[in-house]
Amino acid sequence: MNKPTLADLRAFTAVAEHRSFRRAADLLGMTRSSLSHAIRGLEDGLGTRLLHRTTRSVSLTQAGERLLGRIDPLLHDLDAALQDVAGAHGQLQGQLRINANEAAIRLLLHTVVPAFLARHPGVELDLVAEGRLVDIVEQGFDAGIRLGEAVPKDMVAVRLGPDVRFLAVASPDYLAAHPAPTVPDALGRHRCIRQRLPSGKRYRWEFGKHGQSLEIDVPGALTLDNSQLMVEAALGGMGIAYVPEPCARAALDDGRLVAVLEDWCPRIPGLCLYFPRNRHAPASLQAFVDAIREESEK
Repeated sequence: MNKPTLADLRAFTAVAEHRSFRRAADLLGMTRSSLSHAIRGLEDGLGTRLLHRTTRSVSLTQAGERLLGRIDPLLHDLDAALQDVAGAHGQLQGQLRINANEAAIRLLLHTVVPAFLARHPGVELDLVAEGRLVDIVEQGFDAGIRLGEAVPKDMVAVRLGPDVRFLAVASPDYLAAHPAPTVPDALGRHRCIRQRLPSGKRYRWEFGKHGQSLEIDVPGALTLDNSQLMVEAALGGMGIAYVPEPCARAALDDGRLVAVLEDWCPRIPGLCLYFPRNRHAPASLQAFVDAIREESEK
């Protein structure tokens, strides 16, 4: 067996994580033909196929799955060690990859990111806006950002913002024609603007009061997959929407929307940055956590 180079192993992990030669080549700064040649050389040296390739997709063979599972943590720890050494003797270097939803990334761009990049110009910050929950370790991310209740229990969580709540909102015109519900069960008699989750499932509206919790699969002829679009639909009088309060706050303040069932809408833990507890955090991630904490103290 020919011993593969570190570059060959990084090329393999990039293709395996992105399931795409094009995306991996762009990330690595290589041509697709050079990347394909490197992967063929790795497979020839190991004497086994690591990837299934078609004109439209890339997937891992069983051998590829085993190899990725063994070397991905090792490469991550190697990068962290190199960043630590570089950080101890000068500016931080390397890439920091964070997975979040669009709203969380927008928050970062207005708060933490400008100061962080100004302080650490050698760090490449790769923020991936993705609505669905992913395994950040499996997908090659250093950290993720989600609501506190969605953070896996085996992760370290750092608060990014205050507690939040979802509110049921509707336009005054809609409520003039359809009296406001006073209990969640009354939503069954209303037109509701339903939400499609990234997983493909419809979101069941969650309410709570005095220790009682309810999940309701509300009726409605309109389903959307974006909170801001749901607010716009509610503004148009199309029904009741259930959205994060910040998305509707401006319209609530100027009276274009009205909150209903507000006493059934408890606050929940807000956004958190999270990362694996049992993996050494690279120096760039530690610096990003410091920047979040400094921002929260302002």
